[in-house]
Amino acid sequence: MAVKHKWKFKSYFRREAYGWNGTAKASKRMKEAVSEIKKVAKTDSALAGEGVIALIVRLYPAVMDIDSSSGALGTAINNTIDALIPILIRADWDMNTRGKLLEELYEAIIEDGWDILGDLRDCWGEICVYPGLAHLWADRLIAGVRDTWTSEGYSYFVGSDMCLSCLVYTERYNELQELLELQSKPFWSYNKFWAKALIKQGRPQEALDYAYQMSTKSTTDYQEPEIDAFCEDILIDMGRIEEAYEQYGLRNTSYTTYLNRYRGICKKYPAIDKRKILTDLIERVGHKGKWFAAAKTAGYLNIALECALSEESDPNTLLRACRDFADKDFEFALNVGIQGIIRLLTGTFYDEVRPLDIEMAYYQVAKIAEEKGKAQDFKSLLGREIMKHQCKPNLREVIFNKLG
Repeated sequence: MAVKHKWKFKSYFRREAYGWNGTAKASKRMKEAVSEIKKVAKTDSALAGEGVIALIVRLYPAVMDIDSSSGALGTAINNTIDALIPILIRADWDMNTRGKLLEELYEAIIEDGWDILGDLRDCWGEICVYPGLAHLWADRLIAGVRDTWTSEGYSYFVGSDMCLSCLVYTERYNELQELLELQSKPFWSYNKFWAKALIKQGRPQEALDYAYQMSTKSTTDYQEPEIDAFCEDILIDMGRIEEAYEQYGLRNTSYTTYLNRYRGICKKYPAIDKRKILTDLIERVGHKGKWFAAAKTAGYLNIALECALSEESDPNTLLRACRDFADKDFEFALNVGIQGIIRLLTGTFYDEVRPLDIEMAYYQVAKIAEEKGKAQDFKSLLGREIMKHQCKPNLREVIFNKLG
């Protein structure tokens, strides 16, 4: 008898396993679980698929008590689901086994109180793998979709997008179109399946035009970024790279930080010069100071220094860069360190800047300058910079005392 595999992650995903402040711990455990499943997938796709099911059915019950307001938990969950879907599709199951396991997944989708499994529903047809199984799911769900969209008032059916996905996968385009026409008003979350159907039929330009028409009819702000992302992907697939970059790439706001935004666009458009991407983002998006980390990380220190001069630059980020670049590029380190001090002297922050904060920042940069034999240069540069700015009197006095 074969020994049943023991998944380590199961012990970390019990019902209500994480409390209000459990985002960091849960995110770490999700990464570990994905790594565990991927390792098994190298030698046994069927077993790895079972691991995917086991994790997904435990996911929402385990994290449902966590405060998700920061968005960090949602990002971790989305990354987890995105990594698991391909493994689920590749799992080597016969149609009967896949059908039984998808029933477990469907129960998890019904229980999902946060809609964290929306991506699974969107590609339910692909997850079925077998067209026959996708036909069965479409037939099972289509009546519920029809009843929901023809009833008066607001109603919701969890299987709507799952049904539409199966109709696209099985190429039942007439039924898909007839079903979408039952909606009281267009809604991209559902109408995108017709755009996908057009692509599957080899009609990408029509899909692009259709998505554009949907954007003009969008009734909610959150639909527009989704439509933009869809159009961007179509243009890239059609080889219209520059058009995709200019129209959609630079205005993508789905990234959590300015640095991640820069990195994400560079990854999506490898043929476009990275320096151009950075300067285009600074020009189009604005908030120059917030691009300091991106410019510094990319190695464009002259641009980073320009960003450091902006009133929107973060003093703590500048002071960290001063420390990190002390040996790599002292001149850059000294200048950004001075700008970090200036930002503390002039800026307004959630936590009030204290005289002690100014002293600590001063000593940090002064120590680096002394080690390089440039203590006097530091004092002279800092003094000149202070005279250019309207500093808070009590904080400026701290620096004047240090400068003598």
